[in-house]
Amino acid sequence: MNKILIIDDEEQLRQLLKRIVSLEGFDVVEASTLAAGLKMLEKENIDVVLCDVKLPDGNGVEFVKSVKKNYPLTEIILLTAYGNVPDGVQSMRNGAFDYLMKGDDNDKIIPLLNRALDKVQLAKKVAHLQKQVDAAFSFATIIGAAPSLKQAIELAKKVAATDTTVLLLGETGTGKEVFAQAIHQDSNRSDKSFVAVNCSSFSKELLESELFGHKAGAFTGAIKDKKGLFEEANNGTLFLDEVGEMPPELQARLLRVLETGEFIKVGDTKTVKVNVRIIAATNRDLQKAIEAGHFRSDLFYRLSVFQISLPSLRDRIKDIPALVDYFTKMFAAKTNKPVPSLQKEYVAALQQYDWPGNIRELKNVIERSVILEVNELTISTIPFNIQPDTNSNPFSYELAAIEKQHIQKVLQHTNGNKTEAAKLLGIGLTTLYRKIEEFQL
Repeated sequence: MNKILIIDDEEQLRQLLKRIVSLEGFDVVEASTLAAGLKMLEKENIDVVLCDVKLPDGNGVEFVKSVKKNYPLTEIILLTAYGNVPDGVQSMRNGAFDYLMKGDDNDKIIPLLNRALDKVQLAKKVAHLQKQVDAAFSFATIIGAAPSLKQAIELAKKVAATDTTVLLLGETGTGKEVFAQAIHQDSNRSDKSFVAVNCSSFSKELLESELFGHKAGAFTGAIKDKKGLFEEANNGTLFLDEVGEMPPELQARLLRVLETGEFIKVGDTKTVKVNVRIIAATNRDLQKAIEAGHFRSDLFYRLSVFQISLPSLRDRIKDIPALVDYFTKMFAAKTNKPVPSLQKEYVAALQQYDWPGNIRELKNVIERSVILEVNELTISTIPFNIQPDTNSNPFSYELAAIEKQHIQKVLQHTNGNKTEAAKLLGIGLTTLYRKIEEFQL
């Protein structure tokens, strides 16, 4: 229930106003002074304050400023018996929702109160969503305790508070975009846009248009003006993933934006000014690309003011159990399934693989396992190429070992469909279940 605070030193008027508001189903609390009102705000979760302008211990117009500073989601409606234009103007500047005359405007109070509450509810929803965003993209979401990862996180936290350009280095799938989002979220630009683009996903012409925008008629198909990603990210952060794949012609344009904060749209002649923080990422060795003539050295030095290297998953094998637990819970929730337990052999098998696709590959494997199993994630749900070689002796040709491997391959081929696997194997379903139990698949 919405809670309303009424502050007025006139007992009779305060009780009348309380009755009017209470009859509409609102929870009403009251105070006769500004000091008592502040104590009520500290104690109760107040949505809207109805406050007299002239009170024994102060002025309601100045009180508005104090309330909005400490309780920004709370709205204040000022009531006065001696209305004047300067007070009304100043109260609105201080953050009041509205300014009303006492007595004559009682019929306006409830509609005004409802509009103020609508604003409060919207502000609360926005605040709640912002908390979710903060939680989803903060450094707390980066899982692992490996020293190399902790060092990368510490560096990222230090540079986040600045506007310095950052270059994230690491293999594909190591979480470079996750780091970029965390840096943005921990910066003073967190309330502005975070815009990401993969430079390897577009041709030169399309990437130029995506980054800088274009004017209508600039090329075939450009039927109207388009804002580029630099404009979309103005006052926020632009994440350039796979920046090493950017064509040389665009590298020169990017360098100019980094140096001057200005660019010209495709097909235009006017300069556009932006304030954008750049975070770039690559899995390439840019020094070698410079030597080969594929990447500008001046752009590299401008991008690499602050470098952070992200470790590969094979260099932080001890973090795999924590990652497996996290992704298992995430995909169980996503697929509306109970969280399955983890077979020891399942986790051990994942720790024996070298993960060329890093965290992204691990994430995909676990999603597949959660889809295939309900109660427990077992080694049989791991793709066959990832499973450890159970035949440690290369010269061992035991029939049981070969049979087990063949059944595993067929189950992998059928995505765990046992009925289909039994048909392909040419055996009965009951026999297949017996084999699965025998081989602990």
